[in-house]
Amino acid sequence: MALDADTAGRPSPAAPDQTAPAIELRGISKAFGPVQANKDISIRVMPGTIHGIIGENGAGKSTLMSILYGFYKADAGEIFINGQKTEIPDSQSAIRSGIGMVFQHFKLVENFTVLENIILGVEDGAMLRPSLAKARKTLKDLAAEYELNVDPDAVIEDLSVGHQQRVEILKALYRQAQILILDEPTGVLTPAEADQLFRILARLKEEGKTIILITHKLREIMDATDTVSVMRRGEMTATVKTSETSPEQLAELMVGRKVLLEIEKQPAAPGRMVLEVENLQVIDDQGVERLKGVSLHVRAGEILGISGVAGNGQTELLEVLGGITKGTGSVRINGEEIDLTGKHSDGRTRRHRGIAHVPEDRQREGLIMDFFAWENACFGYHDDPSYNRGMLTDNDAIRGDTEKKIEKFDIRPANCWLTAKNFSGGNQQKIVVAREMERNPEILLVGQPTRGVDIGAIEFIHKQIVALRDAGSAVLLVSVELDEILSLSDRIAVMFDGRIMGERLPVETDERELGLLMAGVDKVPAGVSEVEAVEANLDAAAREG
Repeated sequence: MALDADTAGRPSPAAPDQTAPAIELRGISKAFGPVQANKDISIRVMPGTIHGIIGENGAGKSTLMSILYGFYKADAGEIFINGQKTEIPDSQSAIRSGIGMVFQHFKLVENFTVLENIILGVEDGAMLRPSLAKARKTLKDLAAEYELNVDPDAVIEDLSVGHQQRVEILKALYRQAQILILDEPTGVLTPAEADQLFRILARLKEEGKTIILITHKLREIMDATDTVSVMRRGEMTATVKTSETSPEQLAELMVGRKVLLEIEKQPAAPGRMVLEVENLQVIDDQGVERLKGVSLHVRAGEILGISGVAGNGQTELLEVLGGITKGTGSVRINGEEIDLTGKHSDGRTRRHRGIAHVPEDRQREGLIMDFFAWENACFGYHDDPSYNRGMLTDNDAIRGDTEKKIEKFDIRPANCWLTAKNFSGGNQQKIVVAREMERNPEILLVGQPTRGVDIGAIEFIHKQIVALRDAGSAVLLVSVELDEILSLSDRIAVMFDGRIMGERLPVETDERELGLLMAGVDKVPAGVSEVEAVEANLDAAAREG
């Protein structure tokens, strides 16, 4: 569908020249101080294709796309759009050039309606009513053409994340984007929603749109893209046709060595009961019930995986067990009740009881970013006798212990005097993981262990979790990555809307079944598709929340 210039309140971008690349970057370089984020990068993206970009954490993917979308200005290099050299000093210039971007963290005003978000920034004038009326018709046409159905009068905060993502795509299409950049688009979606997204992308491709897909999920790259480019340490190392490569080859190109994609582990040998949770409830500061009677158990020598879309109570579960949040109900460790509401319900008491906690948000809850690595490596355990000499802290002992952790966990740079903010996200995660796992805990609480971590570090962290299980620890693993849950877990519990929807054995389930449970669907009603059942449940839960 072609929108005229008046529809979106701005001139239409030039029609793509099908013989020229939709996007061509030549010699793009960008440095932030001494850090060379992009180095002489050249890439060609052909029109009407889905082009994947993958690379390690910190490889420079986001910087490159930020240059293309006008957030950053390159130090050197040229940008060509449909064969024409184009200056993109800001995001408005990118939009005028027909480029739209769907960010990992949506850029929507939560208390505005869908329609208001769509026209925000491209209003026809001071009077909003004509803009809204025009946008409503255009939105209806776009939704019908691309299967992007969403209620134009719904308030954003009442929509599921899948529908919010549709709004972001509609925003870009309303602005007549011919080129769409999607940054980690499936990170907060159920499998059914992710499948629906890729059907939408295939439809957009059929209509001649050009799509750049940034993702760390190799399966998505293999299933959805025509071509894939690999970045490593700020440079473009390869561009290949997807049909001519494999996940193993792409992983090796990303990290420069062979990577074990399948987790090797022996069957669990569960022992004594370590953690028992019964009827656990949490009500937040706004009076919203976040945990609604959760019950579960974990034995020594096993991994219980908790699956679910972010925001369904997994965070609160970890925080209560870790002593960050108070709750009601019963939690027993080795048969002994622990305090959930009183003065002994803090993290320090939990650690003394043998609970180690790798939080979901490493920067806000796991580290103090302006402190040195050696200081971060002992937080929560600074009263350990090995770190103290009488009444004084033995900093030399802490630094010596940190250097051993740095070597064992391959933390880079190998310098305990660097502050946490000077490490990449993956190496920040390794600092937290090393601190918690090296205590040989009775129970390891681990939230999103590989979020924002490159594939080489993922392999290492997975091995450490399995090794801890095999050493006899009980592991409670929370992850939004179904591949991770299915491959690491010995048992899987699925959470939805603050409740446990069901429990499954990995060998007896699959992503489809888990995805339905993640959306609160235990059984699909007759005459209703799985996608419709998922959407109805998620939207109902969003409105109730």
